[in-house]
Amino acid sequence: MSDKQKPHKSTINSSSIPPGYKQTEVGVIPEDWKTATLGNLTVLMTNGFVGIATTHYVNNENGILYIQGYNVEENTFNFHGIKFVTENFHRLHMKSCLQCGDLLTVQTGEVGLTTIVPESLTGSNCHALIISRFDKKRVSPVFISYYLNSKFGRSRLKLIEIGTTMKHLNVGDMLQFVVPLPPTKAEQEVIAEALSDADAFIESLEQLIAKKRHIKQGAMQELLTGKKRLPGFSGEWKETSLLDLALGKKELFDDGDWIESEHITTEGVRLIQTGNIGIGQYTETDIKKYIFEASFLALHCKEVHEGDLLICRLADPAGRACVLPNIGETKIVTSVDVTIFRPPSSTANKIFLANLFSTGEWFISVSDRSGGTTHKRISRGALGRLIIKVPELSEQTAIASILSDMDAEITALETKLTKARHIKQGMMHNLLTGKIRLV
Repeated sequence: MSDKQKPHKSTINSSSIPPGYKQTEVGVIPEDWKTATLGNLTVLMTNGFVGIATTHYVNNENGILYIQGYNVEENTFNFHGIKFVTENFHRLHMKSCLQCGDLLTVQTGEVGLTTIVPESLTGSNCHALIISRFDKKRVSPVFISYYLNSKFGRSRLKLIEIGTTMKHLNVGDMLQFVVPLPPTKAEQEVIAEALSDADAFIESLEQLIAKKRHIKQGAMQELLTGKKRLPGFSGEWKETSLLDLALGKKELFDDGDWIESEHITTEGVRLIQTGNIGIGQYTETDIKKYIFEASFLALHCKEVHEGDLLICRLADPAGRACVLPNIGETKIVTSVDVTIFRPPSSTANKIFLANLFSTGEWFISVSDRSGGTTHKRISRGALGRLIIKVPELSEQTAIASILSDMDAEITALETKLTKARHIKQGMMHNLLTGKIRLV
C-alpha cells in the first residue's frame, strides 16, 4: 500500500472510536471486519484491450459485444453506441473476454466507476477497462463493486490516480488498493442485496418517470395541435403572431438587458440567464448569479416577475420557454437573449403557450428563422412574427390544466426519486462501513 493511502496517525483520535470498532487504513470499521488488498481477493486483474480496435468492428449480426468505458454506469450498463468486434479479434484477445461476476472499472475518464458483469454479457470483450475477477468462495464481487462506487471508495481511488491532463488508474496500483470486508461472505451478500434492492427501486422510479414523460409528450402532440379536442370545445383555432398576442406593445414583448461581466456579482439583484430556461420548465443552476444594485439602476434594467413567460432566443434549442416560478428572490432581471413575454390574461394562457413552445414543430419553426454561426439565435423581431394556432382562452386554460397536472405528477415522482437516491447514499455509508449491521 502506498503512503498516500495510509491515514495520518496524528489525525486519529482513539477516544472518538466507538466500542466494538477499530481504526484502519480505510477508516473506522467493526472489530470483526478485516481489510485486504484487491490483489489478495482476486484470481485475475488485468486490462481490457488497449489499442486501436476500430478496424475490427462489425455489425451486430456477426460480432462479439465490445464494452467500452462510456457503456459503464454505476453497477449497471448502458448500450448507447455499443460496438461489436470480429470473432478473430475475440479469439486473439481472450484475456479481455468477460465472465459473469467480473468487475469492470473505468481507467480513464470517469476514473473508478465500476460495474459488475451479468450472465448476459459473458463472453463479451472490453476496451481499456480494468477487469477484476474475484475468488467467489471468499468474497462477494457485488459488495466490492458497491464499495468502489461509494463516495469514500471513489475518493480513495482518486488518491491512486496518475497523470496530469488525463487521470488514469493502473492495474498495479489497483492490486494494492485496500478494501474493508465483513467477516463472512454471507454478511457481504446481505449488504449487497440490500443495496441492490435500493437500486431496483430507484430504477423502477426512473422507468415510471420516463413512461409518464412519454405519456405527456403524446398528450401534448394531440392537445396542442387540436388533433384531440377536450369535451365541450369545438370552435376553430385561430392563427396569430406572438407580437399580435402582445397587442403590438413593446412592454409586453421585450428582451432582457445587455449585462456585461463587470456588473455580475455574488449577491444583489438576481440574474436569470439562458441556462435557467429549460424546455417547458425553469431550471435552477448550481451557481446563482447576481448584478449590483447600482448596476440595476444605472442600466435601467427591466424587472422580471413571477408568472412571466420567458423565451430563450439562443440555441440549444432556440425558442425554449418557461413560466417563471417563485424562486425566492425579491428583484430579478434577465439577459438580452431572453425575451420577456406578457400576453394579456384575457387572450392567452401562459402555461398553454409554454407547452406549445416545447413542441418539435415550434423548435423547427424557430430554427428555420435563426441565424448566426458560432451561436445560433433568433431575433426578437423574427420571434414576434412567428405564427401559431391557438384556441379560445377557455380551451387553452383547460389544456394547460391537464398538462400541469401531468407535470405535477412527474415532479412528485422526481422528488421521490431524489429522496430514494439520498436514502441509498445513507445506506451505502452505513452498511459499507459497518455502522449498521444486518446480521
